[in-house]
Amino acid sequence: MTLEIAPEMTIKLTIEQILSRYAAGERSFRRSDLREVDLHNANLQGVNFNQTDLRQARLGKTDFSHASFREADLSEAILWGTDLHEADLYRAVLRETDLSGARLSYAKLEHSNLSRAILGGANLVHARLLRANLFEADLRPTSDQVTDLGQALLSQADLCYAKLSGAMLYQTQLDGARLCRAYLNRTLQQGMRPTDLSEASLQGADLSYADLTGAILHKANLRNADLTGAVLTDVEWQGAIMPDGTVHE
Repeated sequence: MTLEIAPEMTIKLTIEQILSRYAAGERSFRRSDLREVDLHNANLQGVNFNQTDLRQARLGKTDFSHASFREADLSEAILWGTDLHEADLYRAVLRETDLSGARLSYAKLEHSNLSRAILGGANLVHARLLRANLFEADLRPTSDQVTDLGQALLSQADLCYAKLSGAMLYQTQLDGARLCRAYLNRTLQQGMRPTDLSEASLQGADLSYADLTGAILHKANLRNADLTGAVLTDVEWQGAIMPDGTVHE
């Protein structure tokens, strides 16, 4: 279900009001109306924007570490290079949001909506994305930064049609995740790094018709995974537990 914030329940604030009140020690601005605000390079660590309307906001390189955006709407917002380390984005709407190069390590993103979001070069190490919606999300590396999902929790997340080519998924938890028709291939681009799923857990995952060309699956656990129609050309399987429980030599 998509969250909708009732307009009559929000408080219209300006960036100047936010910054001055934050400087005075205030941290809670929940249910604010901050649509289309322009804020760059600010320090708003630990701010509370729960249930806030931030649609199409421009928040590049702002420090939101330890901030709370529970059930906030950040659809189509620009958050490139933004620091969201240990931020709480539970049930946040980040549909078509630009998070390229963002720091999301240890962020809480359970049940969030990241459909068609841009996450190229983002740091999602240890991020919690259980049951998150990443349908058609773009997680390919940028020209200078790898997208790192190492040890992230993506169990039962929806990654159908997601672009994961070249992403780091080392020890990522993807049990029961939906990866149907996802792109995890090396692609034909010269020098493109392979998608690294070494030691990832994919038990019961739906990888039907996914493109895994050239992916690294060393010691990955694919027990009971659905590989129907998947493209498995040049996959590196050493030590992987296959869907039938056998270990690949």
